[in-house]
Amino acid sequence: MTTALHNSSLHSLPLLARGKVRDNYAVGEDRILMVATDRLSAFDVIMEEPIPGKGALLTQVALFWFDRLGHIVPNHLTGEDPLSVVADDERDQVRDRSMLVKRLKPLPVEAVVRGYLAGSGWKEYQDSRSVCGVALPEGLTNAAKLPAPIFTPATKADVGDHDENISFDRMVEIIGRELAEQVRDISIRLYTTAAEHALTRGIIIADTKFEFGLDENGALVLMDEVLTPDSSRYWPVESYAAALAAGENPPSFDKQYLRDWLEAVRIDGQPWGKVKPAPALPAEVIEHTAAKYREALERLMG
Repeated sequence: MTTALHNSSLHSLPLLARGKVRDNYAVGEDRILMVATDRLSAFDVIMEEPIPGKGALLTQVALFWFDRLGHIVPNHLTGEDPLSVVADDERDQVRDRSMLVKRLKPLPVEAVVRGYLAGSGWKEYQDSRSVCGVALPEGLTNAAKLPAPIFTPATKADVGDHDENISFDRMVEIIGRELAEQVRDISIRLYTTAAEHALTRGIIIADTKFEFGLDENGALVLMDEVLTPDSSRYWPVESYAAALAAGENPPSFDKQYLRDWLEAVRIDGQPWGKVKPAPALPAEVIEHTAAKYREALERLMG
């Protein structure tokens, strides 16, 4: 197995930003090299230990979906080989885990689509029978399938802060009605198309988060990662019915196993406060998390 990469360090390109998972480098004025590291974040805190192979898996999944969904909306891929823009001694850091993409003006909102009730959506529903201002029927339970997918935007947080769910009206205030409606409609179409395909592979995509930017002509472009287990909740179909009956989330192909471990861990007898530093991850948690990512990719791509 290749060495896990926690931080990339390229000397041939200027570093633009380190996100929770990706390190972005400027390639001239109009392109960005996105390197998916093996970092893992949970509750908006980056773990100290990387998950070997995760960055390459995420990149493969994103490229798979960009290819399948290209007829719905343009994406940020340039089609160029990421290895062509780095020095020879940097290729091992970049190979199989990078995308060379167009530089866009990112929208300051995240486009979240939910097909099932889980996570913060379930918490909000219990209080208000709605999610992000979208009214839902009475009597839904945790992990329930929604009557139709709903669009529940969020504002983007800086690394270390929590994204904040907002109403569609608030999104309209931030980016304007025409663009907000375009993002909503395209996001629901992307989710619906992907979820239908994933079901044929034994995967339920419960919810997902898209990011969009505008190109130099003001056209909407899908960017960042798309429909990966980091930006989506992937559930195995065969575990769904029992979990729903028990009012629980099915065991997912993403970092839910890690989240559950973090919720249960005790430090000096106290729960972890979900702030830095994160608890050290035992080897079995790292391996189990890596295996979940691998299984998601293998199912999806057959």
